Amino acid sequence: MLERYQDLRPREALDGPTVRRMIREGRHAGQTSGLAPGYVQGNLVILPGDAAAEFLRFCQRNPKPCPVIGISEPGSPHIPELGADLDLRTDVPLYRVWRDGALAEEPTTLTALWRPDLVAFVLGCSFSFEEALIADGLEIRNVSCGVNVPMFRTSIPCEPAGPFAGPLVVTMRPFKAADAIRAIQITTRFPSVHGAPVHLGRPDLIGIADLAHPDYGDPVPVHEDEIPVFWACGVTPQAALEAARLPFAITHAPGCMVVTDLKNSRLATL
Repeated sequence: MLERYQDLRPREALDGPTVRRMIREGRHAGQTSGLAPGYVQGNLVILPGDAAAEFLRFCQRNPKPCPVIGISEPGSPHIPELGADLDLRTDVPLYRVWRDGALAEEPTTLTALWRPDLVAFVLGCSFSFEEALIADGLEIRNVSCGVNVPMFRTSIPCEPAGPFAGPLVVTMRPFKAADAIRAIQITTRFPSVHGAPVHLGRPDLIGIADLAHPDYGDPVPVHEDEIPVFWACGVTPQAALEAARLPFAITHAPGCMVVTDLKNSRLATL
């Protein structure tokens, strides 16, 4: 999987529709960090319609980890404003199917699982602001190492809504102090893809015991002169789904995102 990912590094300058087509045709099965430079990527949550209103309220109460950038019509696997040919049943490299709050399977397509009552939410993803950080000359360790970004469950509770509750999940990227300040300045301009960090420095203060053992994704080296910087993460809804124990729900697998036709530059606020 890592070799496949490295074959699709940003030097190839693939666009959103091309990446989706490669995923749909089974020619890319790994994470999507660094793919389709310039294009917005998103987290995916698919729920039965009777849970959609409560989940939207959960997102509205927790905008840092759950910034909504698209919602489908009930029963439709398409969100045209995110991609003219986007098909949420086939265009994500790896999905997670949840039954009664437990992870049941990880299929590569939803064609056999799709139902007419399903509503899909696409939430902003930190992969979008990585491009802005790289453009400013900052190293993104997970990209330079060719691995998935490390993600951690924290001791910070989300604001509950109906059955949805749980801990805030964060991504971590290490920087030297001056670069950390610059990263904060840059990502503040992108509130629709998690915005500024929620914490920096001591991970134990937010309930993270060991940076070498993330809950999702892969570990990355943190050098002695670097500070770990933590951003809210769109995997947070997966923790909320565990608490909600819905009979059926679908998400993306961590790091395997929805690649859209939107440009990252359009998300900047300043």
